Amino acid sequence: MTPRPNGKTPSSLSSSPPPPPTTLTKTRTRATVTAVPGWSHTPSLLTLAWLAVSVPLVAWDTGYVLLRPLSMPGGSLHWPVWAPYALYGNVDHMYGFKQWNLNNGFTAAQSVLNVVESLAYVVYAALWVAHVRKTTAAAGGSAKAGGLTGRTGALAVLVLFAGVVMTLSKTALYWLNESFSGFDNIGHNEPLQLLFLWIIPNGLWLVFPAIITYTIGSEIVEGLVKASAPVSSRTIKGE
Repeated sequence: MTPRPNGKTPSSLSSSPPPPPTTLTKTRTRATVTAVPGWSHTPSLLTLAWLAVSVPLVAWDTGYVLLRPLSMPGGSLHWPVWAPYALYGNVDHMYGFKQWNLNNGFTAAQSVLNVVESLAYVVYAALWVAHVRKTTAAAGGSAKAGGLTGRTGALAVLVLFAGVVMTLSKTALYWLNESFSGFDNIGHNEPLQLLFLWIIPNGLWLVFPAIITYTIGSEIVEGLVKASAPVSSRTIKGE
């Protein structure tokens, strides 16, 4: 028998053991469960108290400014709603006849921004109240409402932050305008009168918005840090 070129005969080829069978192994894809950091927002008592006080007072003040001269002494709308402005207009001439007769529009322009600021506060309060009602109704009225979360919570915090920054910046601008004007509108007051009728009332609109701005700003930063921080993972091993 003539050997094949590779040196193996047909008999040797037929007697070779068959290759071992291929083993199919079932594998599982490794799945990772990611733990997403949580975030929620609950308004502080200071924030709620500030909204309860500032919104009606700012509405009252804005009404006086935008309805001048009808809301000023001698006007048809002055008594009784805006009667206290007869005194305040003499303390701060920006609210009195001096600047009105000079067509100074600064106070009116600021009052228009007051409307935007107050709307932001009202939207925030509405989002919170709706959340509280929904939560308590779902729990049969027996559970305490938790914090705002998700898109609603983010929107509420953003709106509140925008509103309180407007309050702070507008009040600071009002003080700076008076300072750079040589205290033209308040410099005539006696020290005690100036302290109790101008510095303290207007100072409250600096102090409380500054505190809330810091608090809400810190909360926003905390939420962003949680959202961007490395997340913990739990891996399911394959078999």
